[in-house]
Amino acid sequence: MTELDKVVEGLIHHMPVKQSVLILGASRTGLVIVDEVNGFATVGAGYLAPPAENPQVTRMIAETDRLAQAFTRRKWPIFAFLDTHVPGKPEPPYPPHCEAGTGEENLVPQLTWLERDPNATLVRKDCINGFVGAIAPNGSNRVVDWVNGHKLSQVLVVGICTDICVMDFVLTFLSARNHDLMPTLRDILVYEAGCATYHLPRVTAEELGLGIHAAHPQDIAHYMGLYFMASRGAAIVDKIEIAAG
Repeated sequence: MTELDKVVEGLIHHMPVKQSVLILGASRTGLVIVDEVNGFATVGAGYLAPPAENPQVTRMIAETDRLAQAFTRRKWPIFAFLDTHVPGKPEPPYPPHCEAGTGEENLVPQLTWLERDPNATLVRKDCINGFVGAIAPNGSNRVVDWVNGHKLSQVLVVGICTDICVMDFVLTFLSARNHDLMPTLRDILVYEAGCATYHLPRVTAEELGLGIHAAHPQDIAHYMGLYFMASRGAAIVDKIEIAAG
């Protein structure tokens, strides 16, 4: 075990992220999928995609598909963000990614069926924070309208990256709930196995000329994203059971 492995193990063991079991079916629940697009989750699809199969990303996609299939069978609402950028318009500090027309901005192959699913609402966003990206030209917010339209009492969130787009969305979503923008919404839940982030070792970051600040240890970053979401009021779920029906 390396020193870094020991640090990761210590963080996960000592930092108080309370996990729980979620039984779906007892409350009006919606599923939010954050950025499970080729540019982030399909091997070799772009600068920010995994260069080789990554177990955490593979697990995320499989769990998201399992949940989404269960939701649509029951006609429960699904909301999916698709990171989509104007070509040539940078999003610091990241290299070009998910530009419109490249294919990176589209759902991973396992989830393309959502494009034809009447229970799914797909929204393309051009920024890290999906809540901001959901603001329509008329000033309304698509995700707020979705929650209110379905009178949801809880929302379950999955996606990539745990500590970036997922976390930014959840933290803002919590604030919006706290300020009564969605009167029926009670709980915001994050499914650990349905989330993932990327791995960029320090040596690789330096070899790419990105600098040491770009280093991104996957396990620590994933856990820290969960930790900060939990500390702000999200419920972290590590097991999901779906009621018969």
